[in-house]
Amino acid sequence: MTTLFSACHMRFLLITDTFPPDINGVARTLATLATGLQKRGHEVEIVTTLEASEPEAESLKRHVIMSMPLPGYPGLRVGFATTWQMLALFEAFKPDALYVATETPLGIASIRAAQKMKIPVVSGFHTNFQTYLEDYSLPGLESVAQGLLRSLHNQTARTLTPSADTAAMLEKWGINNVGVLGRGVDTELFDPARRSAELRQTWGADDATPVAIYVGRIAAEKNLDLLVRSFAAFREVHPGAPCVVVGDGPKLKSLQNDHPEFIYTGAKTGTDLAVHYASGDLFLFPSITETFGNVVLEAMSSGLIAVAYDYAGPRLMIRDGQNGWLAAFDDEAAFLTQTRLAAAQWKESHLRSAARQAAHDLGWQRVIEQFEGELQAVIRAPLLQEPA
Repeated sequence: MTTLFSACHMRFLLITDTFPPDINGVARTLATLATGLQKRGHEVEIVTTLEASEPEAESLKRHVIMSMPLPGYPGLRVGFATTWQMLALFEAFKPDALYVATETPLGIASIRAAQKMKIPVVSGFHTNFQTYLEDYSLPGLESVAQGLLRSLHNQTARTLTPSADTAAMLEKWGINNVGVLGRGVDTELFDPARRSAELRQTWGADDATPVAIYVGRIAAEKNLDLLVRSFAAFREVHPGAPCVVVGDGPKLKSLQNDHPEFIYTGAKTGTDLAVHYASGDLFLFPSITETFGNVVLEAMSSGLIAVAYDYAGPRLMIRDGQNGWLAAFDDEAAFLTQTRLAAAQWKESHLRSAARQAAHDLGWQRVIEQFEGELQAVIRAPLLQEPA
């Protein structure tokens, strides 16, 4: 019976405030999941906040709703929709199930509309927004945010999050029926073979000079102070070696002003991003707010030696001293020590090969198949009762 069910053509609607052309891990993940479902024979449409950058080349139909920039973070947008708008959209498309990826007015309206039409919903917990509140001048609201998130997610049949650490946190909050949907990586795109001697030369690096690199949002929640200190620790081992920052965000200008000694490339995508990864040697990722940390997986696939904290995705992927380096969570001294150790072994080919192999074992296909199974499971299961 399972095989027959899996072969059925179904209609899935993915609802998210962030989707390409946004440049972030959540947007890339959702695009991969959506196109993966489509390739498996399902009809998939997207509700999001931005038009496609190349509409003629996009195979997924998208519905663009009203939005505004996130306060203090203009690179991200918050979508706004009414329950009635979503009811009309659902009536037209007739989805078998929804995946609601973001806990915003758009997500709330979608869940309410789905309850009225008895459409099963899987929700996603992709971002630790509740931990960002202090960084964005809203301290003391974390417990309030947890309560709101608990209420929202418990109105859905299933909540998926990228790592066991985050799942345990959600269960501690009182969120029911939490599952782990991991992440994959495109090992053909993120490949050590894309290493560019020409790009490295523009950074002032030859074959004997290592490059430390960071890829990600340039934002307060990424622990930028420790990134700066980590680059300094790297340069204790390799004085004057290039430190490269790939990305954009609200703190980019202040970081550039305070540390002009670093190389800033701006945000990169696709093959250009893959070339930048592969042209580095050491990947430093001091963030303590990740639900997974896709960039660590992309760096390892590119053959880099990664230094990260021991939680979320890095805990699953990195074997300390064998294919990268882990530091005890939120222990800054330990992170700097591991950075120095990694810097001393940047040329060890066995470490880089092991990192690439670990990433190779985490392809996207198994994740897409699991995602399909999660959506199909809630269609089979009894619907949650609509709150009185």
